[in-house]
Amino acid sequence: MPAQSQTSIQMALRDPDVALMLRVRDDDPSAFEELVRRYQDRLLTVMFHLVGSREEAEDLAQEVFLRVYRHRKEYHPQAKFSTWLFTIAHHLAQNVYRRRQRKPEAHFDPTDSTTLAQQPLENWHASVMPPPDHQLRQQELSQVVQQALNRLNERQRLAVVLNKFEDMSYQEIAEILGISVKAVKSLLSRARAQLRELLAPYVQMQLRSGTLPRPDSPARNDAVKQHPVSCPNPSGDAAP
Repeated sequence: MPAQSQTSIQMALRDPDVALMLRVRDDDPSAFEELVRRYQDRLLTVMFHLVGSREEAEDLAQEVFLRVYRHRKEYHPQAKFSTWLFTIAHHLAQNVYRRRQRKPEAHFDPTDSTTLAQQPLENWHASVMPPPDHQLRQQELSQVVQQALNRLNERQRLAVVLNKFEDMSYQEIAEILGISVKAVKSLLSRARAQLRELLAPYVQMQLRSGTLPRPDSPARNDAVKQHPVSCPNPSGDAAP
């Protein structure tokens, strides 16, 4: 048996999504539908946090799946399917960043609600009726976090998003970015420090107004779980 076939079998045994993609390679339409079902929401979430636009995120996610299908015959697994999928997503997001470099960016002010980004995916289908106060605060927090993410460079942003939203290991992120694990750790460390700096004015403002729980309160711990990069302590220490 050729070495390439042996590798494919081994990868398929370790990763059910690789097994599905191998069926896609063999022109099984139901396998492709299942992959789309498994990854469409995850991919939309990641793409939104990378590009900050709902419409662009939808278009890019669709393009990712189109490329997966178009290149199915060339698929030879060397890593987890999700690693391959998000590598494609990374390349498409890079094209968006390059296009945007030719356009001026708005200045980010975390205390100014007029500069907030669009709502994240979890709020796309929210009711048109005004939500309760706590939902409004969650929406505002999500918008401020997205604005802060938009200020990171493209590699930092992708590393944070994959680490926090996809729970990817340093090794997986390294494979997607084409860098070492050590470089990923350094990238994430700098990104978290920059996010804390960007978000500190907003956190301080909310603490003074009493709308954000104090650092040692149970309510703040709940907020950290929902927005793990968004709730730095006033002292500048990382959130627990």
